[in-house]
Amino acid sequence: MNLTTPALLFPAISLILLAYTNRFLGLSSVIRHLYGEYQQHPDETLLRQISNLRRRVLLVRNMQIVGTASMCLCVVSMMLVYYRHDSYAVYAFGLSLLLMLLSLLISVYEMFLSGDALNILLSGMEQELEKLDDGPRLARRIKRD
Repeated sequence: MNLTTPALLFPAISLILLAYTNRFLGLSSVIRHLYGEYQQHPDETLLRQISNLRRRVLLVRNMQIVGTASMCLCVVSMMLVYYRHDSYAVYAFGLSLLLMLLSLLISVYEMFLSGDALNILLSGMEQELEKLDDGPRLARRIKRD
């Protein structure tokens, strides 16, 4: 293994960590909005969304920690290559790749929770629709489509 092998992972890790940071900032914005909305109009749907968001924030934090650990091991791997400890460098790089895989798998799980958050919002809208005069028929039509 040469010095450029672990260096190839740097741009990918950097972009992934940037995406995770953007996801975290988006979640924090949504949480602030929902908190203000809940203060004005307490609702069970909002509580369910906030619970979902709490889990997602924890996952995004874990994704960032594991991704950062992956980048650190990548640096260690480059240092080991530089100091001619190739066998240790290979292990450090392999562990770096495993951590990046773990970070991506956590990201996929968080995406599923993101879809659940949207379903919570849609179910709240369907409940409101059913309260209308023609609501049950509209709600059935929306679920069918």
